[in-house]
Amino acid sequence: MEFAQRLIATRRGSTFLGIGAAVLAGLILLAYLNQYRRSVKTVAEPVTVLVAKQLIQQGTAGDVVGTNKWFQTSSIPKGQVLAGALTDPASLVGRIAAKDIYAGQQFTAADFVPAEHQILTKLPPNMRAIAVPVDAAHGIVSQLVPGDHVDVYAALNVDRGIGGTVPVIKLLVGDALVLEVPKKQAAGVAVAATQSNIVLRATAPEAAEFAFSADNGKLWIVLRPANAKATPPSLVTAESLVLGVSPVVADARVKSLVAGSTP
Repeated sequence: MEFAQRLIATRRGSTFLGIGAAVLAGLILLAYLNQYRRSVKTVAEPVTVLVAKQLIQQGTAGDVVGTNKWFQTSSIPKGQVLAGALTDPASLVGRIAAKDIYAGQQFTAADFVPAEHQILTKLPPNMRAIAVPVDAAHGIVSQLVPGDHVDVYAALNVDRGIGGTVPVIKLLVGDALVLEVPKKQAAGVAVAATQSNIVLRATAPEAAEFAFSADNGKLWIVLRPANAKATPPSLVTAESLVLGVSPVVADARVKSLVAGSTP
């Protein structure tokens, strides 16, 4: 009798253990399913990322990409977002494309790397950077900072073709962007009289004009205030300055006098 009672008790204990194990397994399964549902929901949650609207070639400045809106924001399920995907346009500033990026491609941190030369970040595809030599007086070197806008004038001696030259000052470019200036002198140190280089942004034809004028004359750099009006084209000679006569008319009169005819 005692043996039977023990057997019955053992069986009851085993039953209880089995029920407990089944309940525990059910709880574990329920927790797993809940975790799975949460993970699926998380993966499906949309994330806003930056996506290229067009081909962006290697070396393109991130500032240019941002300024020209060569990207769009796109809502993508989190599970499809690439590692390091960019979500803020501000993250493009000061960087350049490390490789070609194609239309529809997500921007990632690996696609845009810090620019070794920050000047590159300020150059759209149609612009160039050129260093022009100026002295302290002609280039207001002590006043300029990167980001300033200036007018650029050329001072040249022009051959009249009649045995003489005439000094001329001409506006080359109105509203050129200053990309780089010489380092400031420490307090109490005299400004050097030698020439310094100012780096300006220009189109290819403008860059050629800057180079020619610097080699054959002098350049004047004129600082523009913020929101300045457009600078009108100008050509200044002694005649136009003193007599108010246009250089073309003055030149015609001089040639007529030399030829012995009345202008």
